[in-house]
Amino acid sequence: MKTFRPQPGFVVQGYRFALDANASQERALRSHCGAARAAYNWAVSWVTASWWQRKAEETYGVSADDVTPWRSWSLPVLRKAFNEAKYTDPRFASWWQENSKEAYNTGLANASAAFDNYAKSKRGARQGARVGMPRRKSKRVARLACRFTTGTIRIEADGRHVTLSRLGRIRLHEKAGELRERILAGTARILSATVRHERGRWFVAFQTEARRDINRVARPDVRVGIDLGVKHLAVMADSTGEIRYAPNPKHLDTALAHLRRMSRRVCRRRGPDGPTGRQPSKRWLKANEQRNRLHYRVANLRADALHKLTTKVTDVYGTVVVEDLNVAGMLRNRRLARQITDAGFGEIRRQLTYKSRRNACRIVVADRWFPSSKTCSACGAVKAKLPLHVRTYRCDVCGLVLDRDENAARNLAALAAAATGTGVAGDQDAPRVSKPRGADQKTRTTRSSRKAGAGRAGGAALPHQRQQEARDRTQAEVQRFGDVTDLPGRNTRNAET
Repeated sequence: MKTFRPQPGFVVQGYRFALDANASQERALRSHCGAARAAYNWAVSWVTASWWQRKAEETYGVSADDVTPWRSWSLPVLRKAFNEAKYTDPRFASWWQENSKEAYNTGLANASAAFDNYAKSKRGARQGARVGMPRRKSKRVARLACRFTTGTIRIEADGRHVTLSRLGRIRLHEKAGELRERILAGTARILSATVRHERGRWFVAFQTEARRDINRVARPDVRVGIDLGVKHLAVMADSTGEIRYAPNPKHLDTALAHLRRMSRRVCRRRGPDGPTGRQPSKRWLKANEQRNRLHYRVANLRADALHKLTTKVTDVYGTVVVEDLNVAGMLRNRRLARQITDAGFGEIRRQLTYKSRRNACRIVVADRWFPSSKTCSACGAVKAKLPLHVRTYRCDVCGLVLDRDENAARNLAALAAAATGTGVAGDQDAPRVSKPRGADQKTRTTRSSRKAGAGRAGGAALPHQRQQEARDRTQAEVQRFGDVTDLPGRNTRNAET
């Protein structure tokens, strides 16, 4: 499937608006989204039916020439097969004409993409977690969504209504005058419109091809390093020596007491029960809606704070240095998982990446093993260990005493000046070089051998035979001795080799 490429000077930009649909329009929206789910389930069953048939014929001893052929999951093939089946299949014959063809095309396109992702993941051509075989979507679990790519898609003259194919004229909750003005001026055109139901409200998202003029940053020659954390959401240190702290709003912690009270209220109501088929009571539905509304408010507050922070950074600084954090690994810490999730480290990185293209802001991503917290920002000495509970950095070489996050931010800002000669990932202009070994990797205490040695049973070492903890290293020693085992005076078991 070909990827859409915008023309030079244009970008693909989305505009999202809330809908104020009436009762009949909401029924039509739900019908279209249900049709998309039904078409998706039909495509999954139609493709996998040939798989199971071939597997059964192999057990019957059917020859390879007579076995059932594979069914293709390409979108044109699925469209042709579905258009033939919708007239005779009792699941669609009586009602398929009630909805737009775009609803069925949405389900078929999603099924085709799901099979493509499964095939690529199986042969190792897709990054990320392993993707399993597509399965049918449940009516109670599937997200209500439908995409319109053809037919009538327009914003009315008043800017308060949108017209979609077969759905008609639907009122917008807020005015879309800016998008309409850009369309009339020829600086934007609508590619598609997607309606989606989220947390009790309907939204429409327009995918447009819009002209994007690059807006220069306010301080193009200034570099800034951003150290993300829980105590402070971001500590920013620029090349001029200025330090800025972005406080962590902690929206979830603020609403946690209210959220627990709402959850206890939901638990006291009679909720749904799948195995027995019990339907929820009206009081349960009302309490659950109130709880979901609180979750939605917290999510909106978090998104608003992150957008304001990232927009301000990309509008001011010419070069921004961020860390390549292993957020999935950080969430395994059960004591900090909730705070890290509430902060949104991954979302900050994503927003900085795409917003930097709007104003020619350069993004440099520090290598994951770059010791930003362990390195002294004054003399360059690298500590062998720096536990997480130590919040003040104390250099044993030059005597610098500084906040841990501020020291890391200064090191990140200094990294941008030498981005072409360090192990920096994500910079397209910088060549890929091997990262240095040593204190940039995880340090741990050397375990004693379990094999019995000549001294004591079990290989345990006597107190005078135990190894000492690695001392702090200067920058000259780091450059001269790459590995910590090569430092002068360090006891190693294989020093002779």
